Amino acid sequence: MPETRALYQSEPLLWEKEQADHSGTDWHTPSDFKNRTGQTERGIIGLPQVTEPEVIRHFVRLSSWNYSIDNGIFPLGSCTMKHNPRLNEKMARLEGFAHLHPLQPQESVQGALGLMYDLQNWLAELTGLSGVCLTPAAGAHGELAGIMTIRRAHDLNGQSQRKIILVPDSAHGTNPATAVLCGYQTRTIATKDTGIICLKAFEEALTQTTEDGSDIAGMMVTNPNTCGLFETNIMPIVDLLHKAGGYFYCDGANFNALVGKIRPADFGVDVMHLNLHKTFSTPHGGGGPGSGPICVTEHLAPYLPRPLVVKDKETYRLEEEDERDSSLGRLKAFQGQFGMHVRTLAYMLSHGQDGLKQVSEDAVLSANYILSQLKDDYHVPFEGFCMHECLLTDQKQKDKGVSTMDIAKTIVEYGMHPMTVYFPLVVQGAMLIEPTETESKENIDRFIRVMKDIATDTQSGDTAQFHTFPLSAPRRRLDEVKAAREPNLRWRA
Repeated sequence: MPETRALYQSEPLLWEKEQADHSGTDWHTPSDFKNRTGQTERGIIGLPQVTEPEVIRHFVRLSSWNYSIDNGIFPLGSCTMKHNPRLNEKMARLEGFAHLHPLQPQESVQGALGLMYDLQNWLAELTGLSGVCLTPAAGAHGELAGIMTIRRAHDLNGQSQRKIILVPDSAHGTNPATAVLCGYQTRTIATKDTGIICLKAFEEALTQTTEDGSDIAGMMVTNPNTCGLFETNIMPIVDLLHKAGGYFYCDGANFNALVGKIRPADFGVDVMHLNLHKTFSTPHGGGGPGSGPICVTEHLAPYLPRPLVVKDKETYRLEEEDERDSSLGRLKAFQGQFGMHVRTLAYMLSHGQDGLKQVSEDAVLSANYILSQLKDDYHVPFEGFCMHECLLTDQKQKDKGVSTMDIAKTIVEYGMHPMTVYFPLVVQGAMLIEPTETESKENIDRFIRVMKDIATDTQSGDTAQFHTFPLSAPRRRLDEVKAAREPNLRWRA
């Protein structure tokens, strides 16, 4: 346990603060107490007995250890660790939005329904996909909704024999997991050599068991993909997929690189989920819930989950439960993460179409700037420009005994959060860097200087330090293999 120094507060576990003569309360048990709740009497639950000031100070001290986008650069912004405009937060806290109840009469929430209707239209315009469902509560939930929509369409159209979903080997792990959860088998498309899907590899996967691909239900591809590259062969690939009767599901995790520049429908997308936290700045992770609306073609719109928001003359309403028989049904209780809908529309309206286009341009420019500055210091696995994130590896450093993990821990020592490491899995020692559109050149330059210093010290042989970092963080480096194999999940006195 590190000692408290200066204004840095070391903080033990709350149980370690407990003392027999201290308590947060001094209530006496009433002699004539009767349980009026009808519930079983609760026994001792084992909370540490500490005073109220100690509880408050404990959690405030812990909060000071958090690293957030409000502290500094977060070079893995797609997840999304980028600036969340405070205007969005102000809008979400308006009394008419923040104090709604999902079971209120619809005539009393016309403003909220109108906002959702406008958001549906904005997403349809930006993607070129006219059917929009806001219900999914996160990105993976959106994937589930999208593949369920595809399955519903196939089942109602007499195509239940289609049991295969094609997935690149560089895909997000949720893609094959979602396909299997929906009752499909997955077939891998190799991308390791180029970082993108080549036409030959796709054709081999498409016709592996049938000459015409009649067993293929669809394909799940992220574009730009997880290697930070645009799938340049996507048009002929999608033509073959559609000819075989399959649907193109696009994982919208990286829509941040395309928004305002190109509509996914224009390169053949049939279904797409959008991570509102990744593209449209809504907080995520420790900052709040996700939201993963799906957008589909007009052909697939009848199969979307219920309810959608519709407009009858000047009145907004939710679809009735029996209004669209072809729907796959209700996906979850209520209508999705409404607070995220407010933040997203506020972001869109404050930027406008030209502003959203600049968002993409700035994100792609920032990533390519980093790539251009570090390509001589680190190995770049794939040639050419990247999109909104660049991919490096530790190949040049590993011969000197410095790994991607050492680099990441050293970045922590310099007071920054590291980038995504060891992903995508098809690239050894991967470092996936996404500066986003919200970082200034000064902050990006500081990150570049740190990366260059690490590379310089490594080549000079000064590598011992990298195995001990971080030294200045609240906790030191742990043995991650041992921690995974022998997790200690309970404090014992």
